[in-house]
Amino acid sequence: MSAPRPLTPAAPLPPDLAKLVAMANQIATFFAAQPNAERAAAGLADHINLNWSRAMRQRLLAELPPDHPAFHPLLARAHSLICRPVPFPAP
Repeated sequence: MSAPRPLTPAAPLPPDLAKLVAMANQIATFFAAQPNAERAAAGLADHINLNWSRAMRQRLLAELPPDHPAFHPLLARAHSLICRPVPFPAP
């Protein structure tokens, strides 16, 4: 199975992906209140890494580039800090 193609900024997001982006943006809004942007980005990434399933993180990271216009600026900054799920080995 091939990897999903990243969506272009002009393409509307599928409803399930739009919901993940909205959730991540809400979390980013919370962390954006912190005075240190680096710590805020790390806090956002830690929250997603600890509380989101592999599938949720994979969906968010695989299909959207870090500079996607739907992302809160802090989410764009934290994008590289979010753990990419490693595929399970084939049996």
